[in-house]
Amino acid sequence: MYLLNCFFIYSILGFIVEGIFTLIISNHFSSGILYGPWTPIYGIGAILTIIISNKIFKKMHRSQLIETLVTFIILTLVLTFIEWLGGILIENMFNETLWNYKNYKFNIGKYISLEMSLIWGITSIFIICFVKPIIDKIVIKIPKIMTITLSTLFVIDLIITILIK
Repeated sequence: MYLLNCFFIYSILGFIVEGIFTLIISNHFSSGILYGPWTPIYGIGAILTIIISNKIFKKMHRSQLIETLVTFIILTLVLTFIEWLGGILIENMFNETLWNYKNYKFNIGKYISLEMSLIWGITSIFIICFVKPIIDKIVIKIPKIMTITLSTLFVIDLIITILIK
């Protein structure tokens, strides 16, 4: 249940943060393709961040600086791949492009740019060091019925999105 609850918390947090950022930049609130208050790519990215960082910190036994640097590099690559894959899947499934980095100086196609990759790497370290400890205290208090309810609503949202869009 821990990872599923993390998925929902980070998906909802990603929805809120991206929505506020979009509101500031373009004067409208928008995040993701689903109808509910979640953006799954953030939940997936957070879960991968948690799993990968746990594996690195448990196995390396090096200085914290080296472990953090290795974690940063690996997560930058993994999260960039997830962003690229997400962009392609959304375009192919829904015929929509939700982000496009073609105007960025260091883009690799429309779904990847060095600038955003660095942001994902920095964000992953920020999440590991500052956000995860707070979220972990919340996750253990989430009742099972809430997880089941959110899971049900999420699956319904996925089905409706796939059928309508």
